[in-house]
Amino acid sequence: MKLNLPVIILNSTVLMPESIIRFEFDDEISKNVIDESELFHDNKLFVVTNFSIDQNININELPSIGTIAKITSKLQLPNGKTRVVLKGIERAIVLSYLDIDKDSIESILSTIPNQEIDENTKNAFIRKLYSELDDYIKKVPYMSDSFLSSISEESNLSKITDVIANNLSLDNEKIMSYLIETNAMKRVEMLLEDMYKGLQLFNIESNLEGRVKKELDEEQKNLYLKEKIRLLKQELGELSPKQEEIEQLKEKVEKINASEDIKNKILYEIDRYEKMSDFAPEMNSVKSYIDYMLDLPWQIYTTDIDDLNQVKDSLDKTHYGLDDVKYRIIEYLAVKKLSNNVNAPILCLVGPSGVGKTTLAHSIAKSIGRNFVKISMGGVDDEAFIKGHTRTYLGSAPGKIIDGIKRAKSSNPLFLIDEIDKMSNNYKGDPMSALLDVFDSTQNKYFKDNYIEEEYDLSKVLFITTANDINLIPNALKDRLEIININGYTELEKLSIAKKYLIPTISNDYNIKNIKISDDDILEIIRFYTKESGVRELERLLLKIIRKIITDKIMSNQKLNITIKNIKNYLGKRIYENEVISGEIGLVNGLAYTNFGGDIVPIEANYYDGSGNLTFTGSMGDMMLESAKVALSYIKSNYKKFNIDYELFKRDIHINIPNIAIKKEGPSAGVAITTCLISTLSNLKVSNKIAMTGEITLRGNILGVGGIKEKIIGAYINNIETIFIPYSNIGDLDDIPDEIKDKITFIPVKKYDEIYEVLRRDSEIQWN
Repeated sequence: MKLNLPVIILNSTVLMPESIIRFEFDDEISKNVIDESELFHDNKLFVVTNFSIDQNININELPSIGTIAKITSKLQLPNGKTRVVLKGIERAIVLSYLDIDKDSIESILSTIPNQEIDENTKNAFIRKLYSELDDYIKKVPYMSDSFLSSISEESNLSKITDVIANNLSLDNEKIMSYLIETNAMKRVEMLLEDMYKGLQLFNIESNLEGRVKKELDEEQKNLYLKEKIRLLKQELGELSPKQEEIEQLKEKVEKINASEDIKNKILYEIDRYEKMSDFAPEMNSVKSYIDYMLDLPWQIYTTDIDDLNQVKDSLDKTHYGLDDVKYRIIEYLAVKKLSNNVNAPILCLVGPSGVGKTTLAHSIAKSIGRNFVKISMGGVDDEAFIKGHTRTYLGSAPGKIIDGIKRAKSSNPLFLIDEIDKMSNNYKGDPMSALLDVFDSTQNKYFKDNYIEEEYDLSKVLFITTANDINLIPNALKDRLEIININGYTELEKLSIAKKYLIPTISNDYNIKNIKISDDDILEIIRFYTKESGVRELERLLLKIIRKIITDKIMSNQKLNITIKNIKNYLGKRIYENEVISGEIGLVNGLAYTNFGGDIVPIEANYYDGSGNLTFTGSMGDMMLESAKVALSYIKSNYKKFNIDYELFKRDIHINIPNIAIKKEGPSAGVAITTCLISTLSNLKVSNKIAMTGEITLRGNILGVGGIKEKIIGAYINNIETIFIPYSNIGDLDDIPDEIKDKITFIPVKKYDEIYEVLRRDSEIQWN
């Protein structure tokens, strides 16, 4: 098969089929070649090797055989360079090179067809090759067997020879000889010959080793004398600046509380650094690595505060409620007091924005006397963010876990990993999978960052993670987390938080002794200027009001006694109005759990002449669409019970959920959609003081749903008086504040018939 591809020329480096090569560039020529490959050639290009020292490329002197490769990844580096990873696919013969312009070369190629080999002959070659390879790996200790798994089930002789050739210790010119040999059986003979030669060389080296050992004593003597000379020079002040630096580094190694393996690793790198020329390109990266290893807090631990009452008081001073999290921390400290071998829990605080998840983690660290460090996972899609880059890459760096430990300056900080539900994965790797090693209590003691290349004990770190939506976290990762749900606040809870925490904090930060604001005014802000589960927006608005008052008083030379009156003067007209828009046929209040907490979701329906089609609008997700179809099927099968004329089902039915800009998803609207359709088709009026939630089945069973507390709080804010909930959610009512229970009637139901009977009676009483 013939094809044409852009050409990449490697200097003295050979890319074989089945091998991978990485290189970086910042020149325009290479960029154009890569762009052309991506745009027009399905990421493929042709790679050839130039062994000539002449930098001026003559296309007539380029090799006639090379490798078709594919770009598997491309990454823009912070230093402006581009890193590209190429994987060799197959050999190709060059029919001609085309000098497209001054710098760009294209090739017209012919792929090499698979060689036909007798099956018995091929199997004999493969058995012989594997037999000799097994013997070679056993006798040569520096030969790795990690690549064997990739060819264990392989029957393609050409691929087998290429994989083995890539893993033998061969120079580039020898590799080139394998590339230009298109006959797979001849490559087998070449491999056998090279393995025989390798064994002979290894035997010679082994014989020399005994003789070298005898000379070590003499070498030790020389080292002793050199050290003595160095000390004399130090006394005389004749050491060079670099030698003084080396001595200081070695002294630091002795002082760190790391294992001998770690110290030996650092000393090895210091020895490399000492022998390097000042102009060596690796010099800065080696020095950076040494400094980083010395700065890590090896086995440095802070002492936890073991006065549990003191810890509890400290947490209560900074955060209202959140008792589950606070008690879990107290539990951990109590058990740890009995045994220092207790692994720290991996907590995951799940709840809507603004309820205090992040600030609570900081307060926990302060209350128990641990250093605090935080990273955010929002938008992270690179595995290296967690585990770092290997040092072979230019500009490599450690991952954020180890870097956080370094910033914390202790090996047992409280480590907050924020927004773990916002991660994603692509060709760069899967950061969620990388977190498995971090969160597994049986493995994180041996966590290995790609950059530092040594194990680091994370078992004493107290990890706390946060998430808004637990469903976005994979089950494998979720299994390692201890989930603690943090619900939204009621109006009275927000009022209490504002009076006990927000206003005193603002007063302290702005150095104002007295800020007066009535409960009614705070509730006015909460009800009509915010729409959130937490208190973040409430705090912003209080700050906005107080800043305006401070500015006015200072400009008019008045005393800073702040009394807040008439909220509209500072915040303008109301932003939100708590209106329930139902109360007519075909309009029903459902309940939803959003990022802002619970809320009312009006669902409306209508029908008109048509052919029995069902239309959905309002940005309904797949699960909600399925709930609507289940609801319609249930109603059709029970139409007589609901006093519906079956002829109406032959008309088109339209279901809509207003506020089309917001995506709606989940099965919990099933009951509300069912009621909406029955109301539409049977002229049943539903009170605007009623709301409902629950999943419905084809037989009218009502199944439990999540977010009950938030939904009920949202209903309470919107003046709902009666709520239908699934019978299996009765236990969730224990978490509902008494102030809400006193004003709302809850009706637990198992079957939809129970809802219909209540609605029918209510309709007869209210409307007849």
